[in-house]
Amino acid sequence: MDNPILAFMQTQIGQSMSQSLSPVARWLDGTLKAVSEGSLTVEFTVREEMTNPMGILHGGISAAMMDDVLGATVFSLGEENFFTSVNLNVDYLSSAKLGEVVTVHSRVVRKGRNIIHAECQITNAEGKLLVKSTTNLLQTGIKVPR
Repeated sequence: MDNPILAFMQTQIGQSMSQSLSPVARWLDGTLKAVSEGSLTVEFTVREEMTNPMGILHGGISAAMMDDVLGATVFSLGEENFFTSVNLNVDYLSSAKLGEVVTVHSRVVRKGRNIIHAECQITNAEGKLLVKSTTNLLQTGIKVPR
């Protein structure tokens, strides 16, 4: 099956996500490092406005990073309709400091007709697992513009 969305996303590897359809992705301003059907890798630099009072990556921001990357991962499948998260289960295992580069990697585990199950993780530059999550996304009635 021809997937023009995936083909376009692959042309964006190495680029900032500042031009994303997602306003959250534009604010997070990650760099797309890899994309294949059902899998994405994005790097983010922890900026001051992403930290909590202890100067580490805020849990809500790391959850937003994962939720947004997971949404883009589902987008890479080239489905006709948008999907939306119905849950996001997050485990915080370690922290990232201001200025650190973190990598968010996602993958679709199972694609059903109406529900997609996916997982995601955030690692630091040394490959240490910082945060992991699982999610289920539900197909909406909203068509993806072509």
